[in-house]
Amino acid sequence: MKKLVVLTGAGISAESGIKTFRDADGLWEGYDVMDVASPEGYYRNPELVLDFYNQRRRQLKQVQPNSAHMALADLEQDFDVQIITQNVDNLHEKAGSSNVLHLHGELLKVSSVANPDDVRDWENDLFTSDTDENGYALRPHIVWFGEEVPALEEAVFLTHQADVVIVIGTSLQVYPAAGLVSYARQDVPVFYVDPKPAPLSGLPNPLEVIPMSATLGMQVVRERLKNLI
Repeated sequence: MKKLVVLTGAGISAESGIKTFRDADGLWEGYDVMDVASPEGYYRNPELVLDFYNQRRRQLKQVQPNSAHMALADLEQDFDVQIITQNVDNLHEKAGSSNVLHLHGELLKVSSVANPDDVRDWENDLFTSDTDENGYALRPHIVWFGEEVPALEEAVFLTHQADVVIVIGTSLQVYPAAGLVSYARQDVPVFYVDPKPAPLSGLPNPLEVIPMSATLGMQVVRERLKNLI
C-alpha cells in the first residue's frame, strides 16, 4: 500500500466554520496574535490568553468535519495515509483519520509550564487556578510564536517516506511547516489544493496545482489518485 502524506492548514477547517489564523492585519478573532499566541503574551496576561483559548475550545465543540476531512479519512481504504496538520482542531480525528500529527499542538490538550512533556486531555475551560500535581500552572498545548516545533523532525521523516504528497488549505508561507514539501523525494507527485495557491518555486517534483477550495479540490484529487493505487 502506497504511503500518502497530506499537509493541511487552516483552509481545510475554514469550510467547517473555523476562522483562519490570520484573517487580516495580524489579528486573530480580533486579537493581536502576539498577545494570545506567544510566551510573552501569556506571561504578561495569562487570563487573556486562557480566555482566548477557552473561546476557541467552545467553538470547536460546535463545528463538524467537512467533506474534505471525510475524503482524507476515506483514502485510508486505498493508501497508508499520514496527516501532518498545522491546525490545532480535532476535525481530522473526528472525520476518522487514524494517523494525525499536529505540528502546532492541540486545542483539546494542555501541558504543564514546568514540563512540556506533561500533556493532558482537556475539553473544558482552563483557568489560572488549574495546576499540575506540583502546583505549576497548566497552559494550552499550543506551539506559540518563538517556540520550537517538537513534531517537526517526525514530520520531515514522514514526508521523505511519502509516495504521494497532498498539500491542502495552507499558503505554505508559515515556516518551518512551509519547508516540509521540499523533503519529498523528487519523483513523488505533489497535489496542491488552495483557492489562492502561493507559487512553489524550485520544487523538482511532478506538481499539479488545483486552485479550488478544500472540499471541491479533494474531489479532483480523489480522481487523480485512482491512477496511483
